[in-house]
Amino acid sequence: MQAINWQRPWLQGWQETGERVARRAAAGMPLAQALNAEAGAPVRFVPQDELPAELAYEDYIFRSRQCPTRDNLHDFFNGLCWLRFPQTKQRLNQLQAAQIEAQGILPTRGPVRDALTLFDENAALLSAPQPLWDALLAKDWPTLFIKLRPLWAQARLYLFGHALLEKLVEPRKPITAHVYRAPAAINSVADLDAWVAQDLSAEKLASKPFAPLPVLGVPGWWPDNENFSFYDDSFVFRPQRPLS
Repeated sequence: MQAINWQRPWLQGWQETGERVARRAAAGMPLAQALNAEAGAPVRFVPQDELPAELAYEDYIFRSRQCPTRDNLHDFFNGLCWLRFPQTKQRLNQLQAAQIEAQGILPTRGPVRDALTLFDENAALLSAPQPLWDALLAKDWPTLFIKLRPLWAQARLYLFGHALLEKLVEPRKPITAHVYRAPAAINSVADLDAWVAQDLSAEKLASKPFAPLPVLGVPGWWPDNENFSFYDDSFVFRPQRPLS
């Protein structure tokens, strides 16, 4: 696995567990075993080859409470997500399994499974004052990042998606999260995990309750955005499409 700079702002809260797991893996321990050495996950991590050919990945996890794991960075962060957000990960898996039970495995996932996968891979959770959320929904980037910049001191952005975390090991300006709104009265990651797990439903996810956010634009997350010309890149900070 690649070296990870745990001092990045978006990895706050992930470092202690992540470093322990990474050390075990670097010493030659299979990643599944390195993750199982930590407490807190509602699943047991197993090597990828234990996934039966006849079962879908999410269905196997639901039935067996075992998570097939490859020795790579993507599954490293997936394992960390199971450890840090156990209730949310379990809820996503339950919803995936319910969709598979109802519809079987189709050539395309359908809107609910697409949204579940998008959340699992690329979601971030934002607790923020209403004006920030309004500007984000409007893709009003100058207001969001410049005019309202002081309000970000009252916001909390928690990355969740394991593919998102993997991409940010090598930060690039276009990396964009799909943001899901969290309430302001969240005092800990455990409280956030419990709230999201309770809030998620197939109906809500089918409505695509996400807002795109280029994460390196977040104040304090990337030195280059202290120069406000950073936000002039319309290929990254795309304007709202006009209503037809």
